[in-house]
Amino acid sequence: MVQKHIILVTGGQRSGKSNYAMRRALAETPHPVYLATARVWDDEFRQRVQRHQADRGPAWTSLEEEKWLSRCPINDRVVVIDCVTLWATNFFFDNQSDVERSLSEMKAEFERLAEHNAYLIIVTNEIGLGGISTDPVQRKFTDLQGWMNQYIAARADEVVLMVSGIPFTIKSV
Repeated sequence: MVQKHIILVTGGQRSGKSNYAMRRALAETPHPVYLATARVWDDEFRQRVQRHQADRGPAWTSLEEEKWLSRCPINDRVVVIDCVTLWATNFFFDNQSDVERSLSEMKAEFERLAEHNAYLIIVTNEIGLGGISTDPVQRKFTDLQGWMNQYIAARADEVVLMVSGIPFTIKSV
C-alpha cells in the first residue's frame, strides 16, 4: 500500500528534474505511473513526446491529461507528474492569459489531486530565475508559474532543487 506523500522537484530547463523524479519513483515501486500534462502543439513536440515515451520502457504506466489530473486513476500508486509548467500553459492558454482565473482553477484542481492516496512526485520549472521578460504575456505566465510553484511547495512533504543534475533537498518534513 502506498503512503500519501508529495515531492516537488524544481529547477531550470535540462537540470535533470525528470530523470531524478523517475529514479525516485522506481526506488518506491517497480511499476510507477507517468502522468504527462503536455499538449502536443506541433510535430517537433510530438517527436519529443514519443522519445520520452520510448525511454520510459515497459515498467511504466503512461497517462496523459492536459488539465484535470485528479480524474486519473492514481490511488495507491507512485506517480510522476511531468510537468507543472506545461500544465499551467494549458490553463493559461485556455483562459486567454487570465492569471487569476488560471491560478484559481489550478489551485482547486491541485487540492482535488492531493486528496488521492498517492505518492506524487511533481516536476516543475523555475522559469523566474532568468530575469524579467520584455514580453508582457511571458511576464504574466512567469507570475502564474511562480505562484503555483509556491502553492505546491507549501503543501509538499519534500522540495528538491535540481542544479546541473545534482539534487539539493530544500524542504523535508
